[in-house]
Amino acid sequence: MAETDKVKENRVRRVAERRGMRLEKSRRRDPKAIDFGGYMLIDAATNTVILGSTSYAYSASLDDIEEFLNA
Repeated sequence: MAETDKVKENRVRRVAERRGMRLEKSRRRDPKAIDFGGYMLIDAATNTVILGSTSYAYSASLDDIEEFLNA
């Protein structure tokens, strides 16, 4: 059985919180927007972006964040 997106997002969010980071999702509702459905991983202590802000904000996918946290 495949993991739903919301379950995966919550699991990745918990892993990030245990490591002192915060997972943020883009709030855009327009599917044509460049950052629609994207994520950023932020250091909670310094409030700096760790992953997901390369050429535009919220540029990381949930899989990218999960891979970074598991590395």
